Amino acid sequence: MAFKRRSADVSTPDDPVDLYRILALKNHGPEAVWGHQQDILRHWHQKLPDAPDVAVELPTGAGKTLVGGLIGDFQRRKFGERIAYVCPTRQLARQTAAKFDEYGIPNVLLINKVKTWNQADRSRYVAGEAIAVTVYSHVFNSNPAISDAAMLVLDDAHAAEGYVASPWSLGISRETEHEAYADVLSAVRSALDPLVCNRLTTPATDDSQASYVYLASPIGISEQAVHLEQVVAAASRAEKLSTSATHAWKLIQGRLDRCLVYLSYSQILIRPLIPPTAHHQAFSSPARRIYMSATLGDGGELERAFGRKKITRIPVPKGWEKQGTGRRFFLFPELTSDLAQAPARLPEFVKGIITGAERTVVLTPDGATARKFNARYTPDSHTVLKADDVEDDLSAFTAQDDTLLLLNNRYDGIDLPGDDCRLVVLDGLPARGDLQERFLHESLGATEVLQERIRARIVQGAGRATRNNRDWAAVMVLGQSLTSYLSGPDVQASLHPEVHAEVEFGRRNSLGTSSAEMLDNLRVFQEHGQDWADVDGDIVTAREEYTRAIAPSAAELQKAAKYEVEAWNAIWNSQWDWALTAVQRVLDNLTGARTPQRYAALWNYFGYSLAERLAREPGDHAYKETGARYYRDLQRRGQTSSFLAHLVSPSDQAHAPVLGELHPLDEAAMRAIASRTDLHRADRFEAAANQARTGLVGTEYRAYEAGLVSLGTFAGASESYGNDDDSEPAAPDTIWIFNDTRWIIWEAKSEASATGEVGPDNVRQAQGHLRYTETARQESAPSGSIVTLMSPKPKVLPAARMLAEDYVYLVPPTTVLEIFNRLVRAWRTARSRTISTLPLTTLAEIFQAENALPSQWLPLLQTDPLRRGA
Repeated sequence: MAFKRRSADVSTPDDPVDLYRILALKNHGPEAVWGHQQDILRHWHQKLPDAPDVAVELPTGAGKTLVGGLIGDFQRRKFGERIAYVCPTRQLARQTAAKFDEYGIPNVLLINKVKTWNQADRSRYVAGEAIAVTVYSHVFNSNPAISDAAMLVLDDAHAAEGYVASPWSLGISRETEHEAYADVLSAVRSALDPLVCNRLTTPATDDSQASYVYLASPIGISEQAVHLEQVVAAASRAEKLSTSATHAWKLIQGRLDRCLVYLSYSQILIRPLIPPTAHHQAFSSPARRIYMSATLGDGGELERAFGRKKITRIPVPKGWEKQGTGRRFFLFPELTSDLAQAPARLPEFVKGIITGAERTVVLTPDGATARKFNARYTPDSHTVLKADDVEDDLSAFTAQDDTLLLLNNRYDGIDLPGDDCRLVVLDGLPARGDLQERFLHESLGATEVLQERIRARIVQGAGRATRNNRDWAAVMVLGQSLTSYLSGPDVQASLHPEVHAEVEFGRRNSLGTSSAEMLDNLRVFQEHGQDWADVDGDIVTAREEYTRAIAPSAAELQKAAKYEVEAWNAIWNSQWDWALTAVQRVLDNLTGARTPQRYAALWNYFGYSLAERLAREPGDHAYKETGARYYRDLQRRGQTSSFLAHLVSPSDQAHAPVLGELHPLDEAAMRAIASRTDLHRADRFEAAANQARTGLVGTEYRAYEAGLVSLGTFAGASESYGNDDDSEPAAPDTIWIFNDTRWIIWEAKSEASATGEVGPDNVRQAQGHLRYTETARQESAPSGSIVTLMSPKPKVLPAARMLAEDYVYLVPPTTVLEIFNRLVRAWRTARSRTISTLPLTTLAEIFQAENALPSQWLPLLQTDPLRRGA
């Protein structure tokens, strides 16, 4: 008899935990869900069953797939809903489907091209009889194939920004779409600094010129919107655009004036800052969205990535806030004593480690870094595979030795447990995704807003080969940017405690260690015997001592994210007045003590652009003053960002308000000097100057630090103070505060000898002062704040430069005395004319004549940046 009977699948469990008790009777999975999984499932079922957006954070190896699958299958069984479980890659979708089969969760795999789908499988999903396991591109698409789900379970949500934004991201490559590139560049010329136009049309002379990203003026884009629409439409009709760009054009046409236009020598990207997912029915129409992630973060990155104003988080279960998965041994070869001195030997060393491993996975932030790695570090004996080679089947990599898997901006989606891979290489800081990301990180310098993304990529990338508790792999870190980043105490503190302990252990056993000793340590790790077990206890002990710290500015960024999404939704709907109101709410939440100044400057730019747009409307000229206010704040907050240097497009210049000629830093200094009436008297000033000079020409540390405090006062610092407590070694020696325009923080090694080299410990101590001062003052350092390491030593160890952040500078004693002499001459001239009666501009002219304005002496402190190279 061929008739089919009613399925037993109609049973309705009480909750997702009870569901697994039923499944476990017949499945091939674990006997029961773990305690922490039960905690999450009950939290969701009892408190958040109807919440539209819920995020679940579970570290790798903690059973994230089962939790997401049970939530989805419970909804499917109880309400007959269509459930889609969405993965970043086809490979992960296959792994998920296999896991669901093991757990007994009915599912169908809907990946690859839609025309190849099994129609019976699709019918089971549509009927609510099985969960559809699919990929992001089938939801986030100009023509989504999965558009009717009642619930979306979004896996690896921390890595989804690129997938989510792709339908609205129109990229034009100069190399493959050169005609379209030239046409668009011509159409937006008036929205660009003329110097930028020249750079984008002249062959690049170096990598930095080729990779630098510029933002076209939003005012200029709105003025040229009709012309730009015509140019892009013509390129689409003539098939000058790539397939992905053609699909993106379908969603952004008619709205180019609500997008941002980013340009580099090699590419143009047109996209909204935040993807307008509220207008994407495949994502917005489901009643519920569950975001599964190993690293959710604290600064609103998830909300920005998915365009949602509020995503409720279920916290990491108790016991998993410290415990990680597997063991990683971090290697920093560029910090070893011999390779730091002789970097030319580094390629040979790296090749040797790769040759000693059967298989190696290499993760780089972009194609240029990948090509350089391949040319410099890949052994001739090795086969090199790329992402496309393993997308459908990892055996091309795991089934053969002497193989290197080179992945570009792919920190998730590849699982290599056990002997599949024991060596991971991270080359370069992972902050070079699309042009928007590169603009935020490099051009704007708003590193804070990308911290979650960077940290997640490092943690996930390092964990590609440690997929269970017994797994282990070495992780080799290359490149100054990544080495320096991971050496920062505040960065380490923001990592998961397990990874924090591993990074700190690896750094300690790299710095000052010879490359031969590093190889011995690697051998002990690879043998994984008692010798390693003895030192592994150090990592476990440190892990238990650490607690993950919330990164600076995270609270402000999290609060602002809601209004950022609201602002861009309003822009997308042409609700310009509402958008301007939302921009102000963004800035209201970015004005706290730990504000990321440069990111706030960008939002001031958006406010200025929107106000100017509204001012063009009949009867709305009052917006001119509003725009001027935003423009002034833009100049103040972003004064040290290279982005500001290019706000001289014809469009911006035609609308920009006239500002005072005095630099904000110079103005702050002149106001402070004018207020120091106690030093306006000759006897008091000369006494203070003589005492300061005595300290600064000597070497005794207390007198020298007192001299620096006086020098800060002479320089116009609104506050200049030192460290009076020797029991607090982490405190800076001297701090100069110029209101909210700049901090200059000093670590003075006045008693050091004038021979030898500055070492890594001095550098790490100095650059920790910025975060220390932020914590002590409970506010973020203004944009462009620096730390100066004053030392008479003529050289710096290469390992010390590898650790240095880009805000740390080496200053010799002679430079300090040069600034002192300039300031004393200016003070004497100003006092001869009675400082208290001088207009601010006149006082500034006196100091300018002696090259004693901060804008004139500050470059002397920044002559020798400790961080050099890439």
